[in-house]
Amino acid sequence: MCHQTVSLVARYLEERGIPTMCMGSALDILTAGNPPRATFVDFPLGHTVGKPFDRDGQIDIVRRGLLGLETMTAPGIETLAVRWSDDEDWKREASDGASGGDVRQPRDTTPRYQYEEDRRLAEGG
Repeated sequence: MCHQTVSLVARYLEERGIPTMCMGSALDILTAGNPPRATFVDFPLGHTVGKPFDRDGQIDIVRRGLLGLETMTAPGIETLAVRWSDDEDWKREASDGASGGDVRQPRDTTPRYQYEEDRRLAEGG
């Protein structure tokens, strides 16, 4: 499911008094989706809650992300203070098409909506 749809569902639930927390590792997508409350994890795409088979690390990230349900007093996106590795080389490798990384074109940050009603809801109107 696309993150904008998840964000619309989150807003719908929040309007009915059900707290939500979106977590993601693509800040541009989280920002475009504009969820009521979100946690950004600066990890490779597909690894939002941690490294494969690192059960303890994954549980820690999920718990810390969900803590935002108690601590976030205003809508927004908070960045979780965690690191994928000791250096930032993974970011270069993840975007390097020659090494099999992400070869997609850079996203533009302009939100796109299928319906005008989606735009209105996403913009809080």
